[in-house]
Amino acid sequence: MRGKLMFLTGLAAGFVLGSRAGREKYEEIRDSAKKLWESPSVQEAAGVAQAQATKLYSEGKDKLQSSKLGEKLQATTNSTPADSLAGSNNKGSGTV
Repeated sequence: MRGKLMFLTGLAAGFVLGSRAGREKYEEIRDSAKKLWESPSVQEAAGVAQAQATKLYSEGKDKLQSSKLGEKLQATTNSTPADSLAGSNNKGSGTV
């Protein structure tokens, strides 16, 4: 989150500086930012971050599915609305 905030701050600063200095300076700043983003070290860091995020997502999903809450969620997603309506109608069934 901190990195994203810093990126957005830099983007905003670049936009303001570029608009004040004119289109030519803005293009220069934009090209520098593009070169930085396309550099191998930045791309490697982005790949590592994406791999870590994917790993954390998978671990969290597995933990959730194995928890009681995950079991309840799984049960509700597997039943159809008709099943839940039929189940609620059968509760306390008796002749009225």
